[in-house]
Amino acid sequence: MAAKYVAAVDQGTTSTRCMIFNHLGQVVSVDQAEHAQIYPEPGWVEHDPLQIWRRTQDVIRGAVEKANVRPGDLAAIGVTNQRETTVVWDKNTGEPSYNAIVWQDTRTKSICDRLAGDGGQDRFRPKTGLPLATYFSGPKIRWILENVEGVSRAAERGEVLFGNMDTWLIWWLTGGPDGGAHVTDVTNASRTLLMDLQTLDWDREILDLMGVPRQMLPHIVSSSDPNPWGTTSVEGPFGEGIPVCGDLGDQQAAAVGQACYDVGDAKNTYGTGSFLILNTGQEIVPSTSGLLTTVAYRMGKQPAVYALEGSIAITGALVQWLRDNLGIIRASSEVEELALEAEDNGGIYFVPAFSGLFAPYWRSDARGVIVGLTGYITKAHIARAALEATGYQTREVLEAMARDSGVKLKTLKVDGGMVHNELLMQFQADVLGVSVVRPKVVETTALGAAYAAGLAVGFWNDLEDLSSNWRIDKTWQPHMTEGRREQLYAGWLKAVERSFGWVD
Repeated sequence: MAAKYVAAVDQGTTSTRCMIFNHLGQVVSVDQAEHAQIYPEPGWVEHDPLQIWRRTQDVIRGAVEKANVRPGDLAAIGVTNQRETTVVWDKNTGEPSYNAIVWQDTRTKSICDRLAGDGGQDRFRPKTGLPLATYFSGPKIRWILENVEGVSRAAERGEVLFGNMDTWLIWWLTGGPDGGAHVTDVTNASRTLLMDLQTLDWDREILDLMGVPRQMLPHIVSSSDPNPWGTTSVEGPFGEGIPVCGDLGDQQAAAVGQACYDVGDAKNTYGTGSFLILNTGQEIVPSTSGLLTTVAYRMGKQPAVYALEGSIAITGALVQWLRDNLGIIRASSEVEELALEAEDNGGIYFVPAFSGLFAPYWRSDARGVIVGLTGYITKAHIARAALEATGYQTREVLEAMARDSGVKLKTLKVDGGMVHNELLMQFQADVLGVSVVRPKVVETTALGAAYAAGLAVGFWNDLEDLSSNWRIDKTWQPHMTEGRREQLYAGWLKAVERSFGWVD
């Protein structure tokens, strides 16, 4: 019996989901579960890796049950993940050496400062495309090696393994301690600060400087691999013998799901943070404007495709903060209704530099500010300013991309949870002065992982096959005058300056 579906595990910052897709790229079923956010100290963010693995098994079973999937129905499995989030574990037991250190975590600032003392923040950028920053996995590994008793010696003996969340889940899906595959794809490896973009391999010099033993690192593979890294076991939630052969970091997966296969194609994903990726083809484009040079994807043995990326730390997380910390909304979906009670932002700006500022500034000394407060301001103005912050930050990244690439976008493809917020999407079009396009399937992260796995086993033939699945759901056109647009944006840039220098 021919397989009907491809499954994707989408392991995100706040939740994990499993989605099953048919040949048209349509969602057949989905199941999702949140996991705990752990904040041991200010600026520290952790997850429990074993809880995430349990949640992953739960959502897989849920999606399989909802789709009424039978043996032979699934052609392959793809994995996509929150990038940079770092796990180190015992290869014989699967027991984590420490909680997963999340991408937002800032505890490695002293390690980054130490490394930057000889060569500056861009010391490793020529090889890795990345600045020295707390965002990336390498310094997080170093922190665990330095601060968790016994891990450094175990790493030298080859007894512990490192992985981002893709590696952790693929290892368990393919057997765990009983022969699980220890792999990561080129997109995730490109976010560690340890991989050379040219060779697509771990860089010996950087490993030595960072103090990371190579034997704890996974094997780097293509995003879509015709030679599966392993198959699921009979005890696993998928059942026996399904090839695991697709792996993409979440933002690269969204670009694949959005059919950004040509040079100049771009997408923006609105999640916990927002991440804008511009396809630069087989050319590695260095950034002089605070962007990241990264791998977009590699399909099989074809050459890698590269991208420029603008990473924004806090967008959807700001709405969650309004809900959980301030209590001015009961559910994230209520923020639009509250914001619409105000005609405009009332003259205030909200810069959500909770973990410093990522692109294009890379300022770990920045912290969140609300500026322009007067007695006139209500919670509706605060809600509106929180949404507008996402639009302004996206414009900053797009302007940096135009400087680096010479490409001026006319249309921005969007996806992720916040694209259902009509007020935000219209403001995004207004403040950019370009059209904003939402596809029929907005959960493009999981779709991209499914595409990578399906391509590997011939469920889909090629990228053209995938492009034909992409459909427009809605387009927003800019309505704001240029004068008003520039006036508002100038105010935002002043507000950003006020966020600098709060941490010594």
